[in-house]
Amino acid sequence: MPLFRPTVRRWIGAVCAVLMFILLAGATYQGVATALERREFPRPGGLVSVGDHQLHIYCTGKGSPTVVLEAPAAGMSAAWGEVQRRLSATTHVCSYDRTGLGWSETGDRPFDPSRVPVELQTLLTRASERGPFVVAGHGLGAEFARMYAARPDSHTAALVLIDPPPTDAATSQPGWIMPASPWLARTGVLRAGRILSSKADGLTAGGALRAFLNRPDHLTRAAAEIDDWDATVKLAADSQPAAAIEVVKVDSGTRDRIAFLTSPAAVDQAVRAIADTVALARTRQR
Repeated sequence: MPLFRPTVRRWIGAVCAVLMFILLAGATYQGVATALERREFPRPGGLVSVGDHQLHIYCTGKGSPTVVLEAPAAGMSAAWGEVQRRLSATTHVCSYDRTGLGWSETGDRPFDPSRVPVELQTLLTRASERGPFVVAGHGLGAEFARMYAARPDSHTAALVLIDPPPTDAATSQPGWIMPASPWLARTGVLRAGRILSSKADGLTAGGALRAFLNRPDHLTRAAAEIDDWDATVKLAADSQPAAAIEVVKVDSGTRDRIAFLTSPAAVDQAVRAIADTVALARTRQR
């Protein structure tokens, strides 16, 4: 006997056909939108080799010390847009995209949090960026900033940690969405529902970040970083910057693992903290 009656088989076939059409339509929508965004949001900076791949770095302004900005989880250089613009009025500022994020290339190695400060050091050296540096990180980026500052060759004068992950309590987790996000992006579901891109709403000139929060390549590496969240926090806790390095902590009240400086108050707070730290570093240079 057949497993299903002819009527049931026809219904199953029709449902499968509809689902296939929806998936194909979503994938086409995703492809067309991504192609348009590639033209709308060209990379503002340059690409520098750090071995088997290149990282994107964007530097503006003049002055010393140079501010180096480390983006939060799922973020990129564009997440610092307004902060970088305002700080560039008084000093040299560099933001960059970690491997596989934003305009940076993906290397051959799987994600390893201990590689982030190594690649940042290589990037700054090969980009001819010289210290002293004021390194500022937001969220998970604060942990990478701490790890970089702990390197004896980092030339770090001061460290600004904005909403660093707490070591005694868990931050709110994105749940199933991040592991599934590359596949949801490929079918256009993520873009249509604005599931992740809405987190950049309110960010000045945040169009590029919203675009990459719908990109499977960007989200694949972002998911890997978040999956290794606890390992990164532990590595950062074990990294002790030299006693001479000024450490400033800023609490904007954000506890989400995926969060950006979207409110004017948070941007003002970050700019003020970094600018004050730059001024202190200049005083110590004299």
